[in-house]
Amino acid sequence: MNAIERLWYDHSLPAAIGRLALVPPSALYGAIMRARGALYERGTLTVHALPLPVLSIGNVSVGGTGKTPLAAWTATRLITLGARPAIVMRGYGGDETLVHAALNPGVPVIADADRVRGAARARASGCDCVVLDDGFQHRRLARTADWVLISAEQFVRSRRVLPAGPLREPLSALTRAHLIIVTRKSATLATAESVAERILAVAPGVDTAVCRLAPTGLVAAGDGARSSLDTLRGARVMALAAIGDPAAFFAQLQGLGAEELRTVAFPDHHAFTARDVERVIASAAGCDAAVCTLKDAVKLAPLWPHLALPLLYVSQQAEIERGGMALDASLAGIVAARANISSTAGTAG
Repeated sequence: MNAIERLWYDHSLPAAIGRLALVPPSALYGAIMRARGALYERGTLTVHALPLPVLSIGNVSVGGTGKTPLAAWTATRLITLGARPAIVMRGYGGDETLVHAALNPGVPVIADADRVRGAARARASGCDCVVLDDGFQHRRLARTADWVLISAEQFVRSRRVLPAGPLREPLSALTRAHLIIVTRKSATLATAESVAERILAVAPGVDTAVCRLAPTGLVAAGDGARSSLDTLRGARVMALAAIGDPAAFFAQLQGLGAEELRTVAFPDHHAFTARDVERVIASAAGCDAAVCTLKDAVKLAPLWPHLALPLLYVSQQAEIERGGMALDASLAGIVAARANISSTAGTAG
């Protein structure tokens, strides 16, 4: 755990004292977020509607819920239903745009800090719907549907609001979601279903689903060569991650049977340097491979020495385990809403 994660999740006395000291600023932050929401609901703050359907995929916590793989899965499903989606995001850190380009090479990825402008660019390019990656708190852009992701691993560890915990908004914000998806990496299905049931007490009447972010194989970051997950069984592995919830990723790797697992976590969206790579490789002496996520691999691959130990990333696939009908109905609503698009939209680029 890094210092922030220890503050949020650790059961030690120093961490508990630190969280207690942060109760007043957390209460103030929560009040500000509720007041901001009320301004949007009253119409004091403007919501901009564009003539194309928008599906927002977001969360109420800081990182680590699986927004990027779910957004990629959603874009693929929309294509199979005959739609022409674009993925619109802020593009913080630059890694997520590269990940989407790798997962859905035929889908336009538009990074713009102004999501309203980004969605307008998607429409001008000929796209007929938008998947908004990390859009729950960005309420300036009207959306047809709001999917909110809850990490099963994070939920059972802390439900405190920033800065005393990882929540961007109080859980009461879930009442404005159209669909809540509990994602899991290392948590059991039973744990994820329990989280979904507890969420219903906070947001009664909102549909829920459970999605497993399942590892499907290993990919060499350099040449894209694929290998089985069994490669890790009995191996000595250096695991590294610069993601929102590295602990869940490391736990996932541990479950794949590595004989030894050394771990190093960097801050989310970390800009890797050659010095970082040298330090990781030195720490990996005697290991058979270094393993990371695709989000890390797109930044690490250009820096990784050809003669160093292999750098692999874990390919993941979203598997809907519960609530598939609610997801299908929401996607059908997006596809049907395309009929409202003006015929003046340009040709897809």
